[in-house]
Amino acid sequence: MDIKSVIVIGAGTMGSGIAQWFATHHVNVELVDSNQDQLNKALTSIHSSWDKLAQKNKISTAQAEEMKKFLFVKQLSSANKKADLIIEAIIENLEIKKNLFQELDRDFSAHTILASNTSSFPITLLAEAVSDKRKENFIGLHFFNPAIIMKLVEVIVGDKTSTVLAQDLYNWFDQKDKKPAMCKDSPGFIVNRVARNFYGEPLRIVDEDDQEKMREVDHILKEVGGFKMGPFELMDLIGIDINYSVTCSVWDSYNKEPRFAPHKLQKQMVDEGRFGRKTKKGFYQYE
Repeated sequence: MDIKSVIVIGAGTMGSGIAQWFATHHVNVELVDSNQDQLNKALTSIHSSWDKLAQKNKISTAQAEEMKKFLFVKQLSSANKKADLIIEAIIENLEIKKNLFQELDRDFSAHTILASNTSSFPITLLAEAVSDKRKENFIGLHFFNPAIIMKLVEVIVGDKTSTVLAQDLYNWFDQKDKKPAMCKDSPGFIVNRVARNFYGEPLRIVDEDDQEKMREVDHILKEVGGFKMGPFELMDLIGIDINYSVTCSVWDSYNKEPRFAPHKLQKQMVDEGRFGRKTKKGFYQYE
């Protein structure tokens, strides 16, 4: 497999990170979003990230400038209709995702691989939006934040996904220094299914908006458990709104099994607009 052109739809934190990773590996990538201001912000942020690496002598100035040549921001209507791969990284809303994939199936080349970065919806369910022929070229590619650093990519095979395609993508990412994992098509896949307890149990232990208790739990899991980040730190990094949305989706998909249930504190944070680092306030406060 030779992936030369990629479209990433969604210029939020996740989509921007995915686009940056492809450009870093000299793959032509078009970052798409309906919000032009968000696109401009993402492009500035990615360029700044490369410039800072050059200033710290992590890469050369020439390398930073070369990477910039592989990254473009566009509206979907002007994106390359013959792209090799499209990765959807938009809001975790089933109806919105399905509507987008229906449009992509109609407007893009038959050879274009359609992939979702969903963290919770089954790929077979999303593939209902596309034609029978396209289902063979429909797959899940779940990256982790920050995508430019985190090596894991979950490769999720739907009921109709070509097994040859899945293996080819697995091999391609492996060659690009990612750590792909072939996953069963079930809600939450591997990591997000396991992670529900990593977040849920600490939330139930703390049970209230008490930073002292949160710091204690984070400290114990890092110092005793060996985790690089505690659950409250990690939720603030990911975004409490995103984490809550995924929790609700997985909980619904497992018929509201109690061990996957969201906690009232997550909803409280979302209702108050306390999403974590991106809003400077979550379980902790940030300057």
